[in-house]
Amino acid sequence: MTESRSVAVRVPATSANLGPGFDTLGLALSVYDELTVTTLPAGELEIVVTGEGAADVPTDASHLVVRAIAYAFEAAGRELPGLHLEAHNTIPHGRGMGSSGAAVAAGILAAKGLLAGDVDFDDATLLRLATELEGHPDNVAPALFGGLTIAWIDESGPQHKKLLVHRGVAPLVFVPDFQMSTSVARGLAPVQVPREDAVFNVSRSALLIAALTQSPELLFAATEDKLHQSYRAQAMPATDALVRALRAEGFAAVVSGAGPSVLVLADGPGRRLEALEVAARQPTPWAPHLLAVDVRGATVREYTEGATPRA
Repeated sequence: MTESRSVAVRVPATSANLGPGFDTLGLALSVYDELTVTTLPAGELEIVVTGEGAADVPTDASHLVVRAIAYAFEAAGRELPGLHLEAHNTIPHGRGMGSSGAAVAAGILAAKGLLAGDVDFDDATLLRLATELEGHPDNVAPALFGGLTIAWIDESGPQHKKLLVHRGVAPLVFVPDFQMSTSVARGLAPVQVPREDAVFNVSRSALLIAALTQSPELLFAATEDKLHQSYRAQAMPATDALVRALRAEGFAAVVSGAGPSVLVLADGPGRRLEALEVAARQPTPWAPHLLAVDVRGATVREYTEGATPRA
């Protein structure tokens, strides 16, 4: 690249699984990481991070956004330029809200913007590259495309279907001040489960699609799960306690992703206020986030400092 180029990227948080949809369902939420990436002479790298994780994330080539950019450039057969990255993070790290998936999606989108006019990344390519980096598509699909996504992998690679969520669905996420390793959480889920548990989750996953898109009054029954949450409870007792307390009061509460945050899919904005009262009675402090479903997904724009970014 002979000329300096700059792009701005905005990517939403996500919550995967949604109870029964293990490794399949994901929902984009209205919490965002925002970053700008500017090309520099080859070999140069500058990283500035503010907000969530600023004190902990690496500021060298191992930064996940930089790794994703490099991966996309390599896949496109293009030489990686030097990079100046400015990232402002608001998605909590290690809390089950898709921070790593968001970083991967942001890097892939940044590469798309930097290579615009030279290389065309279609949606299938974006999802493939992001899934190869993340390992599974349930978080990167909603991060890239927004809304409710069903993700799967077939002989052609990762696939997704985006659905619009019923306007009566009101997400609420309770975030604790402790983290949970996704790899550790995934390791707690069994390799094999009883047939009746598998059938149970198939029925609830099918019902959850109907509840989220057409019939929010079915959300409580639709978010029941027997595949993973009970097995992970021992590693997240406070999370398990809050999920149980909320469900005892009739709330569609689930572990958000691998945890430890808790997602409530309320069937109306007013119900979320009642859920706040339940969480307030718990011994563990929880930071509530009253959110909306993000319908747009990640975006990338050409960026000029001091000017309004344009599509």
